[in-house]
Amino acid sequence: MKLGKQQGFTLIELVMVIVILGILAAVALPKFADLSGDARKATLQGAQGSVKSAAAIVHAKALAEGKTGDTGTISLEGIEIGLAFGYPNAASIAAAAGISSSDYHIPKAEKEIKISATKDAGASAVEGCNFTYTQPTEINTAPSISEVTFKGC
Repeated sequence: MKLGKQQGFTLIELVMVIVILGILAAVALPKFADLSGDARKATLQGAQGSVKSAAAIVHAKALAEGKTGDTGTISLEGIEIGLAFGYPNAASIAAAAGISSSDYHIPKAEKEIKISATKDAGASAVEGCNFTYTQPTEINTAPSISEVTFKGC
């Protein structure tokens, strides 16, 4: 009887492969786990773009209707938008831009509003992950919309 050559992997070889795969997974996991911060940054940039667009659209409609005084309202897609010198006031900009408090932290505002990202729907604001909308304070001036701050995202 002639013994044939054994084929396959030994138990030690299989254990070593599993250990190497475990180490690779432990090294790669942190790269995939931190995607939530990038997602918050992207959604906040989208919200800022919506605010800029909404301010321009509301201003165009206010000009067409001759509503460029220090206060007033216009109707945009069935939503009453409060005005400050022909632009959305701070209290109305979120509604004009179509952003909601279920996706962002939107505090009550008078002349300035800080729109922040949240970790979960309806949660409190993520500090250092926001932008600010400041309504105009005189005629022929546009609102101030800050750059997005990403320190805490």
